[in-house]
Amino acid sequence: MSRYIALLRAVNVGGTGKLPMADLKAMCCEAGFSRVQTYIASGNVVFESTATPDEVKSALEARLQAYAGKPVGVLLRTALEMEAVLKANPFPDTAPNRTIAIFLDAAPPVDAVTNATGVKDEELSLGVREIYVHYPSGQGASKLKIPAAKTGTARNMNTLAKLVELAGKL
Repeated sequence: MSRYIALLRAVNVGGTGKLPMADLKAMCCEAGFSRVQTYIASGNVVFESTATPDEVKSALEARLQAYAGKPVGVLLRTALEMEAVLKANPFPDTAPNRTIAIFLDAAPPVDAVTNATGVKDEELSLGVREIYVHYPSGQGASKLKIPAAKTGTARNMNTLAKLVELAGKL
């Protein structure tokens, strides 16, 4: 049995992609996942499954598309992979609510940082399948655009720490 953490893209943010977490939990249970727990309303779910990562991702994306009537991106990590993402944070001494990991399905292109636009005081660094960003002045005022991140989804270090903790308790 593997422990997984799924991060949904563009759910319950900016008035789009409304998805009650009770519905997300029900979808996961219908897919055969066990010990399902959601965390905050932005599309974070922790669970166990005997399925492979590809099978988990496909099953969840199919249910989400049927629910929403359009594709909903799912970025999936095992609990161990998510713990590694948290530990690999290249900005460990920064405020965890101002440092994010943008999750991608594949390794970010090597030019992801140099192709970013609107960089002011932000710091960027590439991970395995993530792009880390530290926003010293906060995200609200930032004009940063990262073309390589357009199909990804971001979570701050506080959220990652909580998801790793929840997965550890399954």
